[in-house]
Amino acid sequence: MQVTIPYTPRKAQALIHDQLDKFRYSLLCCHRRFGKTVLCINHLIKAAMTSKNHQPRFAYIAPTYSQAKKIAYDYLVHFTKNIPGTKYNQTELRCDFVNGARITLLSSENPDSIRGIYLDGCIIDETAQVQSELLSEVITPALSDRKGFMILVGTPKGMANLFYDYYQKAQADPNWYLHIAKASDTKIVDDDELAAALSVMGAQKYSQEFECSFIGNIQGSIYGDTIALLEDKKQITRVPVDPGYPVNVAWDLGYNDSTSLIFFQQIGHMIHIVDFYENNNEPFPHYAEVIKEKDYVIGQNYGPHDLEQTEFSSGKTRREVAYQMGLRFKVAPKLAVEEGIHAAKMLLPRCLIDVDNCKKLINALRHYHRKFSDRERTYKIKPVHDWSSHAADALRVLATGIKENKFNQTQRQQTAESNYKVL
Repeated sequence: MQVTIPYTPRKAQALIHDQLDKFRYSLLCCHRRFGKTVLCINHLIKAAMTSKNHQPRFAYIAPTYSQAKKIAYDYLVHFTKNIPGTKYNQTELRCDFVNGARITLLSSENPDSIRGIYLDGCIIDETAQVQSELLSEVITPALSDRKGFMILVGTPKGMANLFYDYYQKAQADPNWYLHIAKASDTKIVDDDELAAALSVMGAQKYSQEFECSFIGNIQGSIYGDTIALLEDKKQITRVPVDPGYPVNVAWDLGYNDSTSLIFFQQIGHMIHIVDFYENNNEPFPHYAEVIKEKDYVIGQNYGPHDLEQTEFSSGKTRREVAYQMGLRFKVAPKLAVEEGIHAAKMLLPRCLIDVDNCKKLINALRHYHRKFSDRERTYKIKPVHDWSSHAADALRVLATGIKENKFNQTQRQQTAESNYKVL
């Protein structure tokens, strides 16, 4: 069956189409307004129509369900409308072809919802917004038995994300197809519009969005500039544990999501962040065991103020439950989020951070950001709650906890110890 799809790729897009079929893995780094979604949807349509596999399955994975529905689904319907026998399911955002092939539009917001499927090919759009677990734990197994293809697509958002990690991989691995589409090269956006964008956005943001630069920080980043400064000063490096000092632990407790632990030593004026651990949906004993298994002499545990909340199931405070397991906490003072962020910003210049043990922490601090409000033309006060929030909250506990300890150590310690209940 010969079918004509109403799609005429631009020259810059045609160059990519010619190469995609030659590689199992591809990374496309493209400027804004390049036409990434149109290119991706049409590549999936071609793959679905020409696949020789039984019941082939393909997926387009967008950062959000809303993006998949409002943008990609309309393109999918438009470009397949001339294919006889095509059926659509708008509720599930999928398209079924007469040859048994299926294209489904999915969201990366909930990786667990994608587990268990098989894929003959997938495209992950805006890869910089995707968690690493999606690729390693969900997509890779889904592609394995069918030897399916994977195409990572996006525009740079700094270096603290999965897109940059795979960009580096694609640069070094000949089995990957790497294509960088800069606006100055493609000429898709005319020069006058680019000049106007530069004047409005500024050089750094323009370089990221239109010239595919990975250097810039995430828009609205709270700690991005500070982390960059620490890198320049070689304070993100190998930080061995000093056996002459105890290792303290700053906690952010998650009860239906992630719990983050920052392991640090206070050596004179400096804070040595030597290790980091994060997991989700695990009970207290799990983290107690993690700490126990570390080859560290543990000093003080610092926890958030909600340690004093009573658990409905036990009638005990979380602090009391921790005490039963041998974990003694100093509780960081309850402060507004902005005060905690300020304390963390004051602390970071005094920090050495281990580059190997704390990769996820470093990436989280780079990513932690405020959302820009187009209506109000300013950044929202409250930071965005996402995968980076828990590590950032643990840093706030560290900063406010040791500050409290420094200025009120004797009184605070006496009060804390007297509040423990022997259970």
